[in-house]
Amino acid sequence: MITLTRKLRKENENCSGSAATESSKRVSIRDKLLVKEVQEMEQTLPATCRVKFEDPNQLHDFHLTVMPDEGYWSGGRFRFHIFVTEDYNMAPPSVKCLTKLWHPNISEDGDICLSLLRQNSIDGMGWAPTRKLKDVIWGLNSLFTDLLNFDDPLNIEAAELYLKDKEAFRSRVREYVTQYAKR
Repeated sequence: MITLTRKLRKENENCSGSAATESSKRVSIRDKLLVKEVQEMEQTLPATCRVKFEDPNQLHDFHLTVMPDEGYWSGGRFRFHIFVTEDYNMAPPSVKCLTKLWHPNISEDGDICLSLLRQNSIDGMGWAPTRKLKDVIWGLNSLFTDLLNFDDPLNIEAAELYLKDKEAFRSRVREYVTQYAKR
């Protein structure tokens, strides 16, 4: 993380205030926010989560692994790709689940139904500039426990199976965990 701070400092020294383009100013603002937020996120990371930065100089692009220790998906390892756009913190990060799973709020293609990740949400719980990366991490982690929502599903088939036959739902989840998300 220190390397990005040095990089930002060097960019600021090399650019005069009027010579910097609007785009580079926005990137710098995003990156400055991320230096602080990533440190805070890492300090408050749930015990069931791990974050990995492929390039420590690019805090806007990283992977999250959620390893639930209870519930239907316990014993699985679920990877998410998180990309923080240049519009951050006015817009939410882009998140995709890379692990195929059977979940009412995550499609088999990796799309995620979580109010926090929506710019505008009906329930009023959508993205706001006051939200931070740690909120995203905790929200994704909670999709495997208390934020599980069968009433407004993205994977309708999974939600219907749960409502019709909880044991069949559990069995399908276990099949996916065994096949795609084994630790």
